[in-house]
Parts: sequence; structure tokens; C-alpha cells
Amino acid sequence: MDGVLVRNDGLPRGDFVDRLQTGHLGIVQLGQEFLRDGDLALGLPSAGLHTNGYTLAREVLFQKLQKRPDDRLRELGGETIADALLAPHLSYGPAIHPLLDEGLVHGLAHITGGGFYDNIPRVVPAGLEVVLKSGAWPVPPIFEVIQRGGDVSFEEMHRVFNMGIGLVVFAAPDDVPRISRAWKDRNQGWFAIGNVRRGGRGVVVEAAPG
Repeated sequence: MDGVLVRNDGLPRGDFVDRLQTGHLGIVQLGQEFLRDGDLALGLPSAGLHTNGYTLAREVLFQKLQKRPDDRLRELGGETIADALLAPHLSYGPAIHPLLDEGLVHGLAHITGGGFYDNIPRVVPAGLEVVLKSGAWPVPPIFEVIQRGGDVSFEEMHRVFNMGIGLVVFAAPDDVPRISRAWKDRNQGWFAIGNVRRGGRGVVVEAAPG
């Protein structure tokens, strides 16, 4: 049983709902560890914020930068701030279910609230750590606007936001060609974003050179 408490700090009270509780029920077999030293981390791109990090986004965009939802920014390709913030959450089910059926997945990490640092360690057993290279995938411009406009640190951005990666799939290197073909058939884009190695830090996100 897993639950999520969604907080909307900063929104007006009154007719608005400021807390939303959701729940998920699943069955897992305890005592099994699937991630292995040498596994690869494959990232599926997000469409934007994916329902997380809005408190910080609003603080930077609407308070510090004094922008409005209907403002169009050059950095966003002329898109409005509202459109960038409200890009729909993508569903990864069609891309993942066939891989699960074939036993190709060693682990999954949904990059929600808590970003990379809080979500990935949940699937990492003792003695291993995940190393991600931040320059291995394109970062949607809305995140760059927030980081620059709010002078937000690299670590905080990767702790609050998904930074363009909605789901991380861990798999054996030898299985990546099969996975790639399956995703190509479904028009699912992906990036090789890191690997699993021996260590004890949970997750390490390396900044891109320069």
C-alpha cells in the first residue's frame, strides 16, 4: 500500500482544495533485489513538471520574476508560462508493460516529488548506487527558466523537479537492444542516462561539463 499527499501551498484558501490524498495498492514479493552492478539507467522523457514542484515554480515565476500565466517567454519558444506549467502528465504504461512481461526490467523509479534524490534510492539495494549524467538528456526550457530566475542550485533542482525525465528504467546492458526495439515500435523516446555501480550513496547526479 502506498499513498501520496499532494500539497498546494501558496494557493488561495476558501473554495480551493489544498490537500489531496491518493492511494495505490500493489503486490510485491519481499526479499528480492533485482538491481545489479553494471545495470544501465534508461530515462523516459517527461512533458514538463508532471504535477510536482509547483510551489517553487510559482514562487520563482510569479513572485520573484513577476510574470503572469499568459506571458509568453522567448526561452519557452513563445509558449505561455501556463501552457508550460500545465503540460499533461505522460503515461508510461504502454511502454513498460511489455518489458515487464518479458522480464527485462530490473527496477523502475517514477520521478515525482523528491526528484532523483528521493525516488531512485527506493529501488537501490545496499551496496549499490546509481550514477546519472545530467547532460545525457535535454532539459525542458521551463526548468532552465526556473533555475536561472530563482537562482536555484543544481542539487535543489534535481531534488524538486524531474528535470525532463519522468521515469527511470533499470535493465541489463545486454537487454537494451530488445528494449530499444520495443520502444521504437511504440514511438517511445528514451535516453541512456546513467548506470548502477558499487557504492553507498543511493544516487549521484553528475553535472554536465562546462
